[in-house]
Amino acid sequence: MSRPLPLFSRLRLAALAATTAVVLAGCNGQGDLSRRSQQPLSPQMVTMIQEKGMTPSSPILVRLFKQESELEVWKQKTDGTYALLKTYPICRWSGELGPKVKIGDRQAPEGFYAITPALMNPNSSYYLAINTGFPNAFDKSYGRTGEFLMIHGDCSSSGCYAMTDQQIAEIFALARESFAGGQRAFQLQAMPFRMTPKNLARHRTNPNMAFWRNLKEGYDSFEVTKQEPKVNVCDRHYVFNAQVEGGRGFDASAACPNYTVPAEIAGAVAAKRIADDQQIAALSKSLPVAPVKTGTDGGMHPVFLAKFRPVGAEANDYTVDVNGTPPGTMPETTRPPGISPESQVAEGGAAVRPGADETSVPTSGGPRVASGAVQQTASLNGQGVASAPVLQGSTTIVTPGAFSSAR
Repeated sequence: MSRPLPLFSRLRLAALAATTAVVLAGCNGQGDLSRRSQQPLSPQMVTMIQEKGMTPSSPILVRLFKQESELEVWKQKTDGTYALLKTYPICRWSGELGPKVKIGDRQAPEGFYAITPALMNPNSSYYLAINTGFPNAFDKSYGRTGEFLMIHGDCSSSGCYAMTDQQIAEIFALARESFAGGQRAFQLQAMPFRMTPKNLARHRTNPNMAFWRNLKEGYDSFEVTKQEPKVNVCDRHYVFNAQVEGGRGFDASAACPNYTVPAEIAGAVAAKRIADDQQIAALSKSLPVAPVKTGTDGGMHPVFLAKFRPVGAEANDYTVDVNGTPPGTMPETTRPPGISPESQVAEGGAAVRPGADETSVPTSGGPRVASGAVQQTASLNGQGVASAPVLQGSTTIVTPGAFSSAR
């Protein structure tokens, strides 16, 4: 949603890979250009990292769940496995459940993406931003289009995952420290929902189910091993943990080469799939089918949504505390799901900014409004989850970190 600055892209890559704030801040002689991106991890976060057997510079992995409106940051422990560090409520995402197909469909991406330092944008107009890398090889094999699909601040989404400014500052800092520690890229797993038997049973008639089943293979690999799955694309689908036999590599649009998967991983994933499928079959006999399209344009985590209208304490099969202060500050222009993009004009005539995946067109003599709000493939629950500037533990929402929300 926030376009990178071409003149600074290479310098930004080098700066983020470096360990000092001085290098980045001095980029092109503009000392305060990227000051937001250099906010240190809070003492509370450093303590949390240490208590979980991690280090600030150890690798990270990020998972996104649309239906639950949650972003998870996982971090590698000293034993080489990943453990959940924090769960952040997502402030806003747009579209419906399902992959992004084309520019203007307002869909947020789903799939597996590799985030390199070059995709980190310290100069975003949405406070800070991390480009998802859409379209990846899988997306390109289907001819999907879109650009600048981000995880960013500002709580406003047109095809992105929007957090509060305080939240994105902390997530950005976690990624920065991992890059400084030597991680070349971190994996982003963007899912329509948590791949539980109950969710899959509810969405059993969704036209995206074959795609989601493919994503579940990688999701299950991570669940059973707590190791980042190796991702390749061939024959227009994802393959995970593949070891190629012979000299031919992977081509997203060509037939898959001969490959094997380590027996211990393949066996564990297969056992999980069989157990899950049995539960899905049983649940499908009684669970109502979720709608494919909701017409609500995305979601917002209940902790944020409660500031706009009453919400139940139960959401997405887990209990959410909707009382208290949301993690981070929502701009006055923030709009909950259910308000069409064309009507998102702030009081007093100020227009809500469109995202970079939408175009902005002037109306005659009036404010600028977002256009191209065509809804594409979708599914599911309009509750969603919105991002907030602090995170949430596995069950309880924690207070926000001490990051500045100044824009």
